[in-house]
Amino acid sequence: MRKKVRVAIAGVGNCASALIQGTRYYAQAHEDDATGLIAYSLGGIEPGDIEFVAAFDVAENKVGKDLAEGIFEEPNNTLKVCDVERLGVKIEKGEVHDGIGRHLSNIVKVSSEAPVDVAKRLEEVKADVLINYLPVGSVKGTMYYAEQALKAHTCFINAMPVFIASDERWQSRFVEQCLPVAGDDVMSQLGATVLHKTLIKLLVDRGVKVEHTYQLNIGGDADFYNMLDEERLEQKRESKASAVRAMLPYEVPMRIGPSDYVPFLANEKVCYIHIKGRYFCNVPLEINVKLNVIDAFNSAGVMIDAVRAARIALDRGISGPLVSVSAYCFKHPPVQMPYNEAKQAFMEFVQGKRDR
Repeated sequence: MRKKVRVAIAGVGNCASALIQGTRYYAQAHEDDATGLIAYSLGGIEPGDIEFVAAFDVAENKVGKDLAEGIFEEPNNTLKVCDVERLGVKIEKGEVHDGIGRHLSNIVKVSSEAPVDVAKRLEEVKADVLINYLPVGSVKGTMYYAEQALKAHTCFINAMPVFIASDERWQSRFVEQCLPVAGDDVMSQLGATVLHKTLIKLLVDRGVKVEHTYQLNIGGDADFYNMLDEERLEQKRESKASAVRAMLPYEVPMRIGPSDYVPFLANEKVCYIHIKGRYFCNVPLEINVKLNVIDAFNSAGVMIDAVRAARIALDRGISGPLVSVSAYCFKHPPVQMPYNEAKQAFMEFVQGKRDR
């Protein structure tokens, strides 16, 4: 009998939609037709082995619906790449906390239903993993779901820029409960952050002195609409900047983060990366890159690995921060690594060659 991963989701947005669709898409594919996966089988776990057993949201038009239906409700606007059969999982109302900012409140009507007891539900469905997909800026909300994971003895994967896996106090709490935790802030399969940090590392390794750099991002989904509120972006900007900063042995002026909301882009994200530096004989150079991606599926391409790695950690009885998994899959991990080192560490973890 194949090993299953029982997954609960907090926040049924575009990223949840892409991950759920992706598990069904690849479940119908053959191992030799697995474009977009680092590995079809990871530690013996295939995409079709991921089961969704609980989901929490606050939007009136999602709460009460089957998860397979809720992922296509507005304001979700990512691609539909496959049909998703009814999952038999009803989206239940979670606590609102600070999840709905002043912009999101214009497009999301909060359900009047009473919030469910999240920890109790996680226990009832025997969830292995709880993924946090709350909106950017949901600091209290993220901490709440981390608490629920601890209470329910469930692994916590933090896809959002609130520092849990990278915070020593939270790390200690997961160690005390003998639970793994991974995060923070998912680093997309081929997104702005992994491309930017890799370019910076290449320049440093080739002897180029980086003088300054910036990264501008625009998009047209609820995530970018929410991020029009600068007050919700403090940890988001730090998360993205820290990933690039870690590749430099010296300080460099930089500005990195979301820049604007363009509704007609929908879930397409457009990124502009600029790097200026000097090389041999102090001669100047510039790199300018434009990257267009469908944001949610870019995220899901990494989260499908993080989920499977979390189950591997649970099976091995590993607790606390998953260092290699976090370095490979997230922007603000407990330990930053260049991409090639992070991938090697991740694969060594999967193969059982390193503890975490």
